Amino acid sequence: MHRQAQYFVGIDVGSNNTRCVIGFSDNDDMIPSIVGVGESPSVGMRKGNIVEVNEVVQSIDSAIAEAERSSGLKLPGTTIGVNGTHILSMSSKGVIAVSSGSREITADEIARAEEAATVVQLPANREIIQVFPKKYRLDGQDNIKDPTGMSGVRLEIDAQVVTASIPALRNLDKVFNNLQLQIHQHVLNGVAAAEAVLSRPQKENGVALIDIGGGTTNVAVFEEGDLQHAAVLPVGGNNITNDLAIGLRTDLDIAEKVKIKHGTAKYDDTKRDREIHFGQGKSQHIFDGEEIEMIIQARLDEIFELVEEELDKVDRKGKLPGGVVLVGGGAKLTNIDEYAKEKLRLPARVQKPKGFSGLSDRVDDPSFSTVIGLMLYDAHSIGGGRQKGWMINAGKSGISGASKVLKQIFHRLKP
Repeated sequence: MHRQAQYFVGIDVGSNNTRCVIGFSDNDDMIPSIVGVGESPSVGMRKGNIVEVNEVVQSIDSAIAEAERSSGLKLPGTTIGVNGTHILSMSSKGVIAVSSGSREITADEIARAEEAATVVQLPANREIIQVFPKKYRLDGQDNIKDPTGMSGVRLEIDAQVVTASIPALRNLDKVFNNLQLQIHQHVLNGVAAAEAVLSRPQKENGVALIDIGGGTTNVAVFEEGDLQHAAVLPVGGNNITNDLAIGLRTDLDIAEKVKIKHGTAKYDDTKRDREIHFGQGKSQHIFDGEEIEMIIQARLDEIFELVEEELDKVDRKGKLPGGVVLVGGGAKLTNIDEYAKEKLRLPARVQKPKGFSGLSDRVDDPSFSTVIGLMLYDAHSIGGGRQKGWMINAGKSGISGASKVLKQIFHRLKP
């Protein structure tokens, strides 16, 4: 039986670029087809935070307009990404008495337990944006992944809670209110990117998603299928550009072009001393390849050292069988996977979203991982999940509480 056609939207407001992706599905067995893609330079953002509302509004509006032109749609609402060093992740517990007459654990009982896990002491300026269960406990029986259908009187939950600064969220909401767009939900950027590129076996075995953006780097650690830790680091690709501008004594725009065209985390030894000629005629610049490599490596060392600190917080430093998966614009540096492998002492690879039809060539890039993940989360929400419950369940498998079509979507997208 076919269901009504639906459209799913994700918008990623980054430090360098704002991206909008529209997905479409009209069949229970279809992966969303990408029907709209928009991208525009970000102005008014700094390290994931809004510093100029009107400029951010214009940037988002430009990206939406491009996506709407290619899809022929007028967007009513969207799922949006949340980023910035104000993001904090913490463990939480919840406990309830089972109230159903049969003592059988139902979706309502699980929802109550999930809600209990959100009752944590927070500063007045912080708000919970997502909660992810890690395991349940029923009458002393531990390590239960899904207690639905079991019987008992006391249900406990261990969860990971992600919080954000209320002023940062309200400023983000204000931007979308100015555009008259309904916000379906807020999703942490790193978690969204993980939904787009990580397989379920990777999440089960243990893996870290590293999203190197322009102003920040997101880290999301998964094990046994659940989010174990999330953090946002205050360094990203823009820091590499700034370092190149200073080290090479050149303009920022030239430094950015050098990074994109010639930047590498690790040169082949046979080409290490090569000269790089950039530009023509009087505007030609000659740079030393080894110097470029050294500048880039110095900043990558800092990023990966900070990543290791986050892994150490959850005792996963050098202990993830699934290694690390690199996404984001910074992941496009040549040989960055080899350098990450060397520095983190873990398997490493660069990943980009795959498995879509339509305008798939427009999103076949590591920098589109976050916005694709946001679109998938939007599909989940529209598919029937509860506002808080689906966020919790999404951390568990990415499909709990969704309709049949969304189960098919997430199952078929995983390699």
